[in-house]
Amino acid sequence: MKIEHIAFWVKNLEKVREFYQKYFGAVSNEKYHNPVKHFQSYFLSFDNGCRLEIMTRPDIQESKNSYDVQQYGITHLAFSTGSKEKVDELTEILRKDGYTIAGEPRTTGDGYYESVILDPENNIIEITD
Repeated sequence: MKIEHIAFWVKNLEKVREFYQKYFGAVSNEKYHNPVKHFQSYFLSFDNGCRLEIMTRPDIQESKNSYDVQQYGITHLAFSTGSKEKVDELTEILRKDGYTIAGEPRTTGDGYYESVILDPENNIIEITD
């Protein structure tokens, strides 16, 4: 078994697609659009074969994404960079570009070296070694 893809709703499809392409090396397919259902989506592929599906539709209710107040369900996505230096480097690039650094680089109790950032729609992203 392997995780084939993970999907989530977004408000700004293009902005989120560009974020994952620029900072995490995602490769996007062509936009899918179903005009009857007012649905649009992209699949974002990564080197290891895992994909994210980002979707939008005007009738989706907004969630209260918050790093400080957690809810049941999917909590975060984690991307492995391969080294502590790359964690630090990407964290600083994201900081410089104005993204929220929710957790500074550190070694966690379970042995990861990671930082925590928020994507353009406040989804929690762990950047690990």
